[in-house]
Amino acid sequence: MERKDLNLAVLIDGDNIPSAYVKEMMEEIAKYGNPTIKRIYGDWTKPHLNKWKKILLENAITPIQSYSYTVGKNSTDSAMIIDAMDVLYSQKVTGFCIVSSDSDFTRLATRLREAAMMVIGIGEKKTPNPFIVACDKFIYLEILKNQVEAAEAEEEEEAAKKSTAIGTGAAKKVITKRKKPKYEKVTPKVIRLIANSISDVADEDGWAFLGEVGNLVQKKQPNFDARIYGFDKLTPLIDSTGRFEIERRENQRGRFKLIYVRKKVKERN
Repeated sequence: MERKDLNLAVLIDGDNIPSAYVKEMMEEIAKYGNPTIKRIYGDWTKPHLNKWKKILLENAITPIQSYSYTVGKNSTDSAMIIDAMDVLYSQKVTGFCIVSSDSDFTRLATRLREAAMMVIGIGEKKTPNPFIVACDKFIYLEILKNQVEAAEAEEEEEAAKKSTAIGTGAAKKVITKRKKPKYEKVTPKVIRLIANSISDVADEDGWAFLGEVGNLVQKKQPNFDARIYGFDKLTPLIDSTGRFEIERRENQRGRFKLIYVRKKVKERN
């Protein structure tokens, strides 16, 4: 689904999204296009948003003030929606990234897609399903957190090995072990989703181009992500199930081989 030619408007609900991992979030967004507009909405007179201020400067994100006119009411949502429609009609972007775990943006995502905009949602796992399915793709913040923790754990292990190799006795550097992130199991439901998608785009021999399979899986389930299960890409996830054949074919147009998959014989019968 990666379309790096997209010009993206990134609109962040500051009242609803934690400030941690914003750097990783912006790097993730860059995979899908160029974030030409980056705005975050919130009542900046409130102390709970202070932790955002340094992060905004480091990532060139523009803060937009949204006063809370009534206690218990969130004015951020309406400000984001109004700005999103203004940006849509300006025709300066070809896609939107809505960063929030709030279902109130479901109708906005639907409206933007009706206008032929690519819509990427980013939020926590508590995000209601209606907002998730209203997006072309939805990315969980927990995935980005897991990636950071996995990298830190790996770095710590390497440092521990080096210190053990060069140190002796009390001279050894003591390193606290980090917990490695927990991943979800690949369930029969996930396997059925992949198998059905392969069948939908397969040729007469049952082979399907992996790129088409991945795109179809994403359309069926916008929050599908191989990283949830501890895999960087879809190929190793499929391979881990033992239910599919994988074939790498020569690509006459480039140096990378084309990957095709199909259900194993016993699965097809």
